[in-house]
Amino acid sequence: MSLDTRTDLDPVETQEWLDSLDSVLDREGEDRAQFLLSELGNRLRRDGAQPPFSVTTPHRNTIPVHREARMPGDLFMERRIRSVIRWNAMAMVMRANKKNSGIGGHISSFMSSATLYDVGFNYFFRAPKGDFEGDLLYIQGHTAPGIYSRSFLEGRLSEEQLDKFRQEVDGDGLSSYPHPWLMPDYWQFPTVSMGLGPLGAIYQAHVMKYLDSRGKKPMQDRKIWAFLGDGECDEPETLGAISLAGREKLDNLIFVINCNLQRLDGPVRGNGRIMDELEGVFRGAGWNVIKVVWGRFWDPLFERDSKGVMQKRMDEAVDGEYQNYKQKGGAYTREHFFGKYPELADMVKDMSDEDIYRLNRGGHDPYKVYAAYHEAVNTTGRPTVVLAHTVKGYGIGEDGEAKNDTHSVKSLQMAGLKKFRDRFGIPLTDEQLEDVPYYKPADDSPEMQYMQAQRERLGGYLPARRADFESLQVPGLDNKVFDAQLKGSNGREISTTMAFVRILSGLVKDKAIGERIVPIVPDEARTFGMEGMFRQLGIYTSEGQKYKPEDADQIMYYREDKQGQILEEGISEAGAMSAWVAAGSSYSNHNYTLIPFYIYYSMFGFQRIGDIAWLAGDIQARGFLVGGTAGRTTLNGEGLQHQDGHSHLMAGTIPNCITYDPAYAYEMAVVVQDGLRRMYEEKENCFYYLTAMNENYEQPAMPEGAEEGIIKGMYLLQEGGDAERKVQLLGSGTILREVIAGAELLKEDFGVEADIWSVTSFNELRRDGLAVERQNFLHPEAEEQDAYITSCLKGRQGPVIASTDYMKLHADQVRSFIPTDYRVLGTDGFGRSDTREKLRHFFEVDRYFVAVAALQSLAKRGEIERKVVAEAIAKYNINPEKCDPLTC
Repeated sequence: MSLDTRTDLDPVETQEWLDSLDSVLDREGEDRAQFLLSELGNRLRRDGAQPPFSVTTPHRNTIPVHREARMPGDLFMERRIRSVIRWNAMAMVMRANKKNSGIGGHISSFMSSATLYDVGFNYFFRAPKGDFEGDLLYIQGHTAPGIYSRSFLEGRLSEEQLDKFRQEVDGDGLSSYPHPWLMPDYWQFPTVSMGLGPLGAIYQAHVMKYLDSRGKKPMQDRKIWAFLGDGECDEPETLGAISLAGREKLDNLIFVINCNLQRLDGPVRGNGRIMDELEGVFRGAGWNVIKVVWGRFWDPLFERDSKGVMQKRMDEAVDGEYQNYKQKGGAYTREHFFGKYPELADMVKDMSDEDIYRLNRGGHDPYKVYAAYHEAVNTTGRPTVVLAHTVKGYGIGEDGEAKNDTHSVKSLQMAGLKKFRDRFGIPLTDEQLEDVPYYKPADDSPEMQYMQAQRERLGGYLPARRADFESLQVPGLDNKVFDAQLKGSNGREISTTMAFVRILSGLVKDKAIGERIVPIVPDEARTFGMEGMFRQLGIYTSEGQKYKPEDADQIMYYREDKQGQILEEGISEAGAMSAWVAAGSSYSNHNYTLIPFYIYYSMFGFQRIGDIAWLAGDIQARGFLVGGTAGRTTLNGEGLQHQDGHSHLMAGTIPNCITYDPAYAYEMAVVVQDGLRRMYEEKENCFYYLTAMNENYEQPAMPEGAEEGIIKGMYLLQEGGDAERKVQLLGSGTILREVIAGAELLKEDFGVEADIWSVTSFNELRRDGLAVERQNFLHPEAEEQDAYITSCLKGRQGPVIASTDYMKLHADQVRSFIPTDYRVLGTDGFGRSDTREKLRHFFEVDRYFVAVAALQSLAKRGEIERKVVAEAIAKYNINPEKCDPLTC
């Protein structure tokens, strides 16, 4: 039998215990009461009994009335301001859709959360001022119109700009959602790809503490506020890292979850209560949970609920019912909520249906919201989540308030518009409503003066983004960090991964930028040969190392340190990538530039965190992503799900992501140095994706003058001799060595010479080609220009054959810029385990297929007979009937 249904066998004794608890609370306070209860629980467990436990609390406010911090401002003045903000947010969306019904926009989300933002902007959100860098705001994407509306009243945005909501192509438009790329001085964070905002906020708080612990940037009492919806909590990313926030005691982090009970299509948890569910999840993860369920109009009813009947009814009702209570009005609520128990019906008998309808939810009561925020900012030792009960579409009445389709509402009918105007006291006539005009009080009006004074007290306007930073002095290519890789490995066989690690190890020692380097790994540092950095740099942890590691007697032991430089984020690609984004945007959010290097299995990169990588482009993060063990055939033993043949294609979809696939250590060195220069010295708005392989081979010295071609995407590695028959062989990454071997076969077995080109980036070659193509297209009278790859191959003898360890489409994307016949070899299909030799033969990219592909291209041109191709197939033991790797 559960404790809730047991009969009280001794009510007198029960009352004595309750009286004792009341006495402790009155005389010694809540902390003492909680200590005693904890001790009683421990005593019970000592004998094997389990005390009653719940991670949820009754469906009411966490902060009782007598403990609420009092809001100091002018409630009525703030309501007038908030009403005008509501109106202009709605008007902006409606006006845009009157121009073009396809523009879209959202009204309901902001209407439900207007008070949540308003209280923050009036009292809590601090802008940068002096040495204080300000709070960071993750604003829920669909509420953007309300934020623009506030900025309009503040004088930051003009009426003309509001009229360009979602109309950006001609310039000076307002982006549909928070997008720093489109509004680089305004929005701090992209948030509308749901789930990424909350996840990013946690890692921003994590990196903020990291900077503070390392002594690089004092955190002071800055806060990160993340606003999100209850439906957004279904995204795995939303809740996926809350345990990290609890474990790291991120008391600089505050989540505000707008619990309007509705997703995009209907209830979040129609058959349950989402606030209970979230309370349990966050409380279990170590967060301080503050529920703001009911507004102050409910307080007198709670005072009269001496038997707990109303609380019982609240705990019975599910969210689907709560939606109905608000959508169907006071009479419905009287019958279906209060009418269930006679005591409740009697409690509201003197209230009108309108009075019952006006019983407000906590998220719409500024007093309750202020009290919650006040406790949140004063909580130490753990993060806080505020769960605020609201109504989706609040205030828009029959046009969408608490309706299942309210998320799609982007306009109001005239009758609804009039009701909205009247409800919020907007001084516009019926005739004026036809054009849905904006309304802005005079600058010297009490409302505007009050609003400006509140923001002046908090340091200035938000949201606002720092778009610039002080240029860094980065080491040149002649620096010993890079120079050692330019000279080759002198007979030793090493991988490009090891070359990268050596570069990174040198960079962290650089006097100018070493302390800004942030190595980030998910949980594979040993795989990439980075364990030597454990002792050298230390692994960041908020509490230091409380234990002696088992390998403490070894040189490369596992050293955790509160001042550690490495971020090792565990088995979480999304978490590590979010940490990289936070570090990569530190120049903007913390006024301290970091240079993050995130090293991971390339297969578990873009296909797993592609949405975050796209966000990185939007937020204008800078740094290096390094896809280790790259290529379909290089990571030979791991099989289908580990072998990457497409990460470069996915990286190429992000406009400001610069990608390279270096085959040699010197190529890696040139690319990293140039990336540092472009991103941190020239302040170019981009980030880098590099691939590194785990295959060991001798690293040659850099050919003289190769630097420019390495950066542009290709250079002539080896020029073949004069011959009647000749081909141009392009190789990328680890397959370049198969191309070189293929050229030797062609020469030795068939007398065919080959020029060999190392292609460091097909993606960069394509972008250059597209730019040149566009230039020629739009300037028909100017002299035609050649793409870089075209100029390299123009006038060269023979067909072109390209070979990579990636899908054929990767090299095929430059086909239109090749001035002659073009053949592509690649690794389409699922990966599998075997030796590198067998895998390359299976995927038809080894030296033998390179040679055969070259001969076939010559045969198609009529330069050799087709039987020569057949002879080569037989000579190299290629089975013409072997299965197609794409399908087998």
